Amino acid sequence: MLKNRFLNKFQNFLHYLPFYSLGYTAVKIVNLLVGFFISTVMTTMVSQTGDWGIVAGAIAVTYIELLSNWIYGNNFRNNKLIININSLKIGIVYGMFVDAFKLGS
Repeated sequence: MLKNRFLNKFQNFLHYLPFYSLGYTAVKIVNLLVGFFISTVMTTMVSQTGDWGIVAGAIAVTYIELLSNWIYGNNFRNNKLIININSLKIGIVYGMFVDAFKLGS
């Protein structure tokens, strides 16, 4: 049953694949990379002083959570600008996650 559900989802994905815009997908990927860059710049600039890292991380996470609450609370999921902002937000979270692993190793 799980295998059939997976195959149905995969067939639906292949069916709708030609309808995705390559340019729009590229914009989403660029937003993701810009978010990663913003996260890297933010953690690099804050770490120069050494004592503001926790405060900056808390501010960034609070901003991201408030933005997520606003996006998903008002059902803006089909707006292209909101989707681009969401891609940027995902890039920032991913960048913070990677930097945390770099600091932990």
